[in-house]
Amino acid sequence: MFIAILGSIIFFIISIVYILVALGKPLGEYVMGGKDKLVAKNMRIVILVSVLVQWFAILILLQTAGILPLIFSALVTRRICIFLSVYLSINVLMNLFSRSKKERYTMTPLSLIVAISFWMTALM
Repeated sequence: MFIAILGSIIFFIISIVYILVALGKPLGEYVMGGKDKLVAKNMRIVILVSVLVQWFAILILLQTAGILPLIFSALVTRRICIFLSVYLSINVLMNLFSRSKKERYTMTPLSLIVAISFWMTALM
């Protein structure tokens, strides 16, 4: 249960960074490949959609851990959690190989903790 809460908190913090980027704050080097300090306006919508996916993932993590009531059946929720675990593991690799040092050194460890929390929760 602790790992799910930890993963949720870290993932929520990551989503706040994404929201700030979408609002035009110069934090683009931490997200989406870290190419630009300021993300292009057309990419900001993509980032906001990403935030919604992140919040859905947090909800699934907390439901799989039994912290929140289920929206879907336990089996479906666990399968979604496993799918998100795989996706987040790929995200860790993408962060690890980012050209941006800020993304590589800041977001990779955070993403790794989130991915591990999803895996541990999904396989419990």
